[in-house]
Amino acid sequence: MEAMDWLKGARVALVHDWLTGMRGGEKVLDCLCELFPEADLFTLIHNRGSVSERIENRRIIPSFIDRLPGKKKRYRHYLPLFPSAIELLDLRAYDLILSTSHCVAKGVRTPPHALHISYLHTPMRYVWDMYEDYFGPERVDGLSGKLIPLFANYLRMWDVASSNRVDHFLANSRHVARRIWRYYRREAEVMYPPVDTGRFALSERSGDFYLIISALVPYKRVDLAVSLFNRTGKPLHVIGSGPEKERLKSVSKPNIRFFDWLPDEDVARHTADCRALLFPGEEDFGIVPVEAQACGKPVIAYAKGGALETVVGCDGADGRTATGVFFAEQTEASLEDAVRRCETIAWDPGAIRSHALKFSRERFLGDMRTFIESRWKEFQLAGRRQFPHPGA
Repeated sequence: MEAMDWLKGARVALVHDWLTGMRGGEKVLDCLCELFPEADLFTLIHNRGSVSERIENRRIIPSFIDRLPGKKKRYRHYLPLFPSAIELLDLRAYDLILSTSHCVAKGVRTPPHALHISYLHTPMRYVWDMYEDYFGPERVDGLSGKLIPLFANYLRMWDVASSNRVDHFLANSRHVARRIWRYYRREAEVMYPPVDTGRFALSERSGDFYLIISALVPYKRVDLAVSLFNRTGKPLHVIGSGPEKERLKSVSKPNIRFFDWLPDEDVARHTADCRALLFPGEEDFGIVPVEAQACGKPVIAYAKGGALETVVGCDGADGRTATGVFFAEQTEASLEDAVRRCETIAWDPGAIRSHALKFSRERFLGDMRTFIESRWKEFQLAGRRQFPHPGA
């Protein structure tokens, strides 16, 4: 990566919620690590070896949550402590702070002389619009059911107040930009996240099975697909893990196969061999549908959230300019109708892949570099920081 001479010796810090696996947020972080190879990385929790080599091979400073019992698998139980943990991270020595956040990373305390740019995957979904999906009365009861609303109210207040610590917001979709405005009353520029489209080759073959690649948590609505495919008997492969996995497996018939998270090459092979990808939940962006399209595979998606920005819907039988079909309601009947329509369309795998390439990693790296450089130069012209540090 070309040296960024415009930084003129400024110290850069990266802040990320937690390092427990390579999902969409970590792929954004990996790109920032490529742009800023010398930057220190601050996080709530670091499970060693769980993320890419590029992320692991730098100075990582975790919060006190990293030293608590059970943090490796049950770190989410410490949610009420997350705001305090992120605020206790000491960033006084840094001049440019880049956070990637879907929980509390954007609320890190920054010194007055520093510029803070936050790439937001979503405002904290479990205390805002998906609160009932995580903590509704059918999911928690007893003492937890009484305490969680109190903690959620505190987290909402903290989330709004801490948004003022960010100089510039980037959103991973127009959908998220609207939510940033709704909850924080802050403008955000949209920058679609990086998708490693080069990892997926165009596939002209089509197997008989449908595919889901997802964390198995309630809002992903994998249960909707399981219920439908239990009834129809069509083959369905589900790749992923999460708290819903055992329950879903227990109610699934033999035509539905479950796989844990697989190596990249196995995921690419499953995607290349599938008939279509199912995407039954509402996502802020959704990298998996773009990856499937990079293989030339159509996507059957719920018509809400980021999928509306990454999938080109088809209403007729001609799929030459479309990349998938939408279903309007999260019901079995609506999903079944979308599957039926998908099976009647003549898809063009080459056109589907061409659409996916608009979301490539190379595009993201260029856009992110340009944005940060522009904001940094504006910041310097405003006279808010001079180098070297006073007393250096």
